[in-house]
Amino acid sequence: MNTKSWYQALNKPEWAPEPWVFGRVWSVLYVLIFISFGYVFHAAATGKIPKEIALPFALNLLFNFAFSPIQFGLQSNVLATVDILLVVVTLVWALWAIYPHYPWVAYINIPYLLWGLFATGLQIWITLNN
Repeated sequence: MNTKSWYQALNKPEWAPEPWVFGRVWSVLYVLIFISFGYVFHAAATGKIPKEIALPFALNLLFNFAFSPIQFGLQSNVLATVDILLVVVTLVWALWAIYPHYPWVAYINIPYLLWGLFATGLQIWITLNN
């Protein structure tokens, strides 16, 4: 079964967005992530902030990029749920860590956090109902 038909066959809640919404939302979010995370990595690399502050940002990217291969490649809803929970946890950690240094980085990532919470709820629903 190919990825598209596998995902389409899953039970999803009535409040699940249409598939095209994900691409548009992530296009905007990845611009915000590129700008803000890039700034954090540059600030850590140049000694403007402690390097440890960049750790949750790096972990967040790792978990974020792992989601699609886990969900669609492995077709594992359980592992995808664990992964998306780690995305949200590392994002909250990152925003908490950076806020005292660069509050704008935390603020610019509020849409990412809100979408992450929504996507987590959706993934948990899908996992529990399939």
